[in-house]
Amino acid sequence: MARERGIVIYPNPVLRARAKPVDKIDEFVRQLVADMHRVVGEEEGAGIAAPQLGESLRIFLACPSRGEEPRVFINPKIEVAGAVSPHQEGCLSLPDIFADILRPAFVRITATALDGSEFSLESDGFAARVWQHEFDHLEGMLIIDRMRPIDRLSNRRALRDLERAGG
Repeated sequence: MARERGIVIYPNPVLRARAKPVDKIDEFVRQLVADMHRVVGEEEGAGIAAPQLGESLRIFLACPSRGEEPRVFINPKIEVAGAVSPHQEGCLSLPDIFADILRPAFVRITATALDGSEFSLESDGFAARVWQHEFDHLEGMLIIDRMRPIDRLSNRRALRDLERAGG
């Protein structure tokens, strides 16, 4: 029986590694995506990336609208544009840590779906922010890397507690 994956917590090193491309969509990838669906639903998150379940693969799910089925993004590529604006973000791998993160407003994303078809989407709304956040995970980047110094200071104790717990 396959192990049931759960959220990997900072400072686990998998969260800092650049994820590897998916070469083929096989049963392993399908099971990973099923686990991602389960966990993002349980946690009521807007998205989740494979590294957050301990797998260094370029896959994320995004479900920026409540009640909407999460969409699978495999080997995504993004282009960003527009004015940068702040918005409060949290992260399932960084419990109890929130900060205003600056991100460009517009994103064009191209990825492969679970059925192997390629698709492209554009957004200048909340979806654009979710895609950028999850794409950062594939690059080994976390919201703490994008925090302003004042937010880093206000989250210092929570970060230190996570580091002591060892992820």
